[in-house]
Formats: sequence, C-alpha cells, structure tokens
Amino acid sequence: MKPSPQANQFSSFDSARNLVLANAATLAVALALDWDLRWLMWPYWVQSVIIGWYARQRMLALRAFSTTGFTSNGRSVPETEQGKRSTANFFVLHFGAFHLAYLAVLAERYPVHAPLEILTLVACGLSFAFSQRRTFEAQHAADVRGRPNIGILMFLPYLRIFPMPLGLVFADKLAWGASSLVVFVMIKTAADLALDHADRRMAQKVVVA
Repeated sequence: MKPSPQANQFSSFDSARNLVLANAATLAVALALDWDLRWLMWPYWVQSVIIGWYARQRMLALRAFSTTGFTSNGRSVPETEQGKRSTANFFVLHFGAFHLAYLAVLAERYPVHAPLEILTLVACGLSFAFSQRRTFEAQHAADVRGRPNIGILMFLPYLRIFPMPLGLVFADKLAWGASSLVVFVMIKTAADLALDHADRRMAQKVVVA
C-alpha cells in the first residue's frame, strides 16, 4: 500500500523535528555543564556511530536497489543480495576504522572520567538513537517504494559528520565560549537538516522514476 502524501509529509517533519530536538538537547547540556567545544566532540562522536549503525541497517533492509556507477575493484557491484551485503560490510570496515581513529584522538586529548560525564554521554546517545531511529523508519519507507542507489547511500553518512573533524581541528586553536558553542551546534544542525532533506529528495526522485 502506497503511503499517502500526508503521511510522507508527517514523516519528513517528524524526522526534522527530532534532529533539531536532539541537537538542542545536546547544546542545552553543554551550556548547563559549561562545556567547551572540545568536550562537545564526544556526544557528536556517539551520534556519528549511531548514524553509521543505521546506515548499515538501511542498506541491508533494501529490497530493490541500483548500483549504477558504483564499482568495487574496477568491477560493477552486482545488484544481488551478495552485492548488498558486501557493500554494507565494506562500509562498516571503513566507517568503523575512521571512528576508531577518531576515538583514539578524543580519548588522548579529552579523556572522560567523571560519572556525570559518562551519564551525560549515555543520555545524549539515547536522544540521538531515538532521533536516528525515526529518521531510519522514514528513509526505509521511501526506499521500499523505489530503487535507490546503494553506492550513494553508502557515502551519505560521511557528509552528515563533516562538521566534527573541523571542530576537532579548530577546538585547540580558538577561544570557544558559549556563543561559539551555539554557532557550532547551529552549523551541525543545519548540516543534519540539509542532508536529511537531500536524502529525501533523492528518494522521492527514485520513486517518481
């Protein structure tokens, strides 16, 4: 049964709203606990891992997909169950390696020790997991009505996390106060919303085609 336009509109709004709320909650905690930008990299690392997890789930949940223009070792990736799983596994290895390296840098520069800090990270992680779960549900609903390109889906999570390495690079070079925290979280939220919208537009075009 094809979802109604009203249902699609609600899903889009629901996803965007939850992205805003999750980032706003993280900002509120950061301001309340007087964090600087360096410590803010921790909850966003957690969010990035969650995004990667659901990206893998999304690829594995595909029923029909395209691999047009997507190659591996110079060969076109087959539009088969094996091709889907090999793509998802490659993504996990590459995305996971990047985050392990990122984790090592965070642990060395900004170690987490205090129980309150750990509990705060858990709370932020739950908030991001709820938001991303709803986004995944909306994405999957669009995927099953079309034939998305699995190669594009594999690269989308990297675009979602681009503000984090930038923040890590500049965190030690600039004087980050409360106003800078607000600016950074606004940039991060804007990136989330823009790429979530682009993802939906791509799915809509696939369905129409």
